[in-house]
Amino acid sequence: MNSNNIYKYLERIGNLLRAEARQAKTTPPLQPVQLEILHYLSLCNQHSDIPAAVTEYLGLTKGTVSQSLSVLEKKGLIEKKPDTDDRRVIHLSLTEKGRSAVDTTLPPELLKQGLARMSHAQRDQLLSGLESLLKAMQNSRGLRPFGVCGSCYHLHTVEEENVCTLTNLPLSSQELEQVCREHKFEPDTSDQVA
Repeated sequence: MNSNNIYKYLERIGNLLRAEARQAKTTPPLQPVQLEILHYLSLCNQHSDIPAAVTEYLGLTKGTVSQSLSVLEKKGLIEKKPDTDDRRVIHLSLTEKGRSAVDTTLPPELLKQGLARMSHAQRDQLLSGLESLLKAMQNSRGLRPFGVCGSCYHLHTVEEENVCTLTNLPLSSQELEQVCREHKFEPDTSDQVA
């Protein structure tokens, strides 16, 4: 197995992307971790826009996330709103200023330039390989997949309406593209004995 070489490439790509994030011109200026939090909040759905999900998704400590969220709120980039059913739960959302910071910096220009130099077939192969690697890594540690609702086991169509059977709530076409911490891939039954 070529895991050492794969690791070297992924590490180098990660270092280049982090360096690009540190140099990103945002108003107000942001630390890379703050930009990562804004990016996650731009992707997630209404069930995954809570501090605990940010912590899980980014693999950060609760303290780091808490401090970063406070800074982002003070800078006017996010809003905190209590849940309508459970006042202990706080939902996070991007303000227009926060969405603008994400839209102007992500994906990083360096990545876009690199991908533009690859063929369509190479980009498709890369995407497929990275998706497979991510799934395998998450499965090996029992981590949440944080997938999009449109590919979730819990998604069902009832009377021509997309419904999450976990929450029993309808899903709009926009929500089908959002990241959910409760995402579940269809169970793999290929190894099970009948």
